[in-house]
Amino acid sequence: MADRSLRGMRLGSQSLQSEEGVTFSPRVTSTYQQADGTTFEVTFAADAEVPQVWESPKSGQEGILLAADGKLTVLEESDAKVPRTHWDMLLERRTRGELEELLNDRLDVLRARKGQQKVGA
Repeated sequence: MADRSLRGMRLGSQSLQSEEGVTFSPRVTSTYQQADGTTFEVTFAADAEVPQVWESPKSGQEGILLAADGKLTVLEESDAKVPRTHWDMLLERRTRGELEELLNDRLDVLRARKGQQKVGA
């Protein structure tokens, strides 16, 4: 028969391990301010590079890092990454002429397949 002391405990609800002897890594808390003036905090490892922009976990809006004196940090142009689109990535691998040829080939296949389908089905 099962031990009665475990009967009241729910499976997976509590860890049986303690934090005794565990050393946590050093952390820093950074504050970000959204365009509407709302602030939120994010905790990073002390040795991590803290980004100047972070998305709020509650609102989804971007916040700009506040300096220790409470002023907004200035965004550097070199740090801002311009997002690449799928089209940009395609143009890195193929020329526009190659892409047009591939498109025409696929369109021909689709047109041929459509021509084989029964009309009115």
